[in-house]
Amino acid sequence: MSKKIFSGVQPTGNLHLGNYLGAIKNFVELNNDPSNECIFCVVDLHAITIKQDPSELKKNIRETVATFIASGIDPKKSIIFNQSGIAAHSEGAWILSCVARMGWLNRMTQFKEKAGKDKEKASIGLYSYPVLMAADILLYDASHVPVGDDQKQHLELCRDIAQKFNNDFNVVDFLKVPEPLIQKEFSRIMSLRDGSKKMSKSELSDLSRINLSDDKDTIINKIKKAKTDPLPMPKDTKELEERLEAQNLLGIYASLSNSTLESSVEKFAGNNFSEFKDKLSELLVDKIIPISEEIKRLLKDKSYLDSILLDGAEKANKIASKKIKNIKEIVGFLIKN
Repeated sequence: MSKKIFSGVQPTGNLHLGNYLGAIKNFVELNNDPSNECIFCVVDLHAITIKQDPSELKKNIRETVATFIASGIDPKKSIIFNQSGIAAHSEGAWILSCVARMGWLNRMTQFKEKAGKDKEKASIGLYSYPVLMAADILLYDASHVPVGDDQKQHLELCRDIAQKFNNDFNVVDFLKVPEPLIQKEFSRIMSLRDGSKKMSKSELSDLSRINLSDDKDTIINKIKKAKTDPLPMPKDTKELEERLEAQNLLGIYASLSNSTLESSVEKFAGNNFSEFKDKLSELLVDKIIPISEEIKRLLKDKSYLDSILLDGAEKANKIASKKIKNIKEIVGFLIKN
């Protein structure tokens, strides 16, 4: 069965292994399935919910596109564009914010996490960005959206908004209610220094993550210093419940080698961590260094990256402009033909 897939990545810069295994590797697999119609968006409007340096933001948008392509996403098979290039996203977000309810947004746990203790100083954009996310998805009649654990709640909100719009305006199935595309085992990669925390560029220690820009020696050194425990490698997956760092490293190995966690545990059962770390380093170097080198090469050709975004925006706009026009007509706006 064919799927119309929409997903977005924030242009945060300095993308890391968590971004790759948590999203981009899955995008490549979806892109390579000829039955899928894929739309991948660099969500730069979402990025400005926190203050950005304008020159850095431009750089990060291009870096995200370069990472897509270097990882194996083919712009001839999929639409790749940046969100701010399509006015329908902002228009759609406003209209849908008049459909969404405050109570729904108040339940969004990610706002509470990102805003921290001083919620009064958080931007309105950070609070309402799940509505923009809903507009992103609904403008393209996406049938499926890849989601990790931290985005499931936002997709539920998107589904609620679509259903309420359809009911409010008596337009059955006009806004397509998307289904979650649950990502595979170990899509959530944790810090190399603390197995209870998600791998993040915001963590102070660079040793906590594998950056896609890291060279061979840096990768080997980070894995060597990655936190483990004094016990031998686990003999079964039950042991991993109390050994978060071991679980994370084995999960990384399983994801990179396209194997299951069970088979990875079995392969290294009883070994010393040092032996396992050597094998994990080899695998990371084999998989990540070619991507890193290709990203660096692509970033030297800004005009090529910009042309991909421009071409993608033209294709995306043909879909989104038609949908937003229909939305405006349904709401009751006067539309020029």
